[in-house]
Amino acid sequence: MLRRSLLSLMAFMAVSSGIGPAFAADIVDTAVKAGKFNTLATALKAGGLIETLKGPGPFTVFAPTDDAFKKLPAGTVESLLKPENKAQLVKILTYHVVPGKVMSASLAGKKTDAKTVEGTTVTVDATMGGVKVNDAKVTTADVAADNGVIHIIDTVLMPK
Repeated sequence: MLRRSLLSLMAFMAVSSGIGPAFAADIVDTAVKAGKFNTLATALKAGGLIETLKGPGPFTVFAPTDDAFKKLPAGTVESLLKPENKAQLVKILTYHVVPGKVMSASLAGKKTDAKTVEGTTVTVDATMGGVKVNDAKVTTADVAADNGVIHIIDTVLMPK
């Protein structure tokens, strides 16, 4: 009994301290838990992309925060969320996703183009002591999810 209690306590401490196995979450759940991607989550739902980003992946997502969406001209988000604008919304959202799992360490010191799920490319520049994706600054890199990775950005990317 004492042994079982000690083993349970050790397992709890390992998991809660981050040194043991943790219960992973997919890209969507990871973003929702962060609490600063409410607009992105709403847009993903309106675009019908929730199940895709909950899929096996792997995906690299450049995730704009709620504050990034606030930088858009007034009424832009509301307009994009309308059913008649779903195709445009999906185009914008899939422009934030690159197939595969791309960690920041593999980009250090490089400038490269990455093909997005939308079909065109974004420019990733990690040559100036930080990382930029087009004009967006990566504010937090390498947020792990069980089906990929999230890089948090400060600006919504707009395909040309």
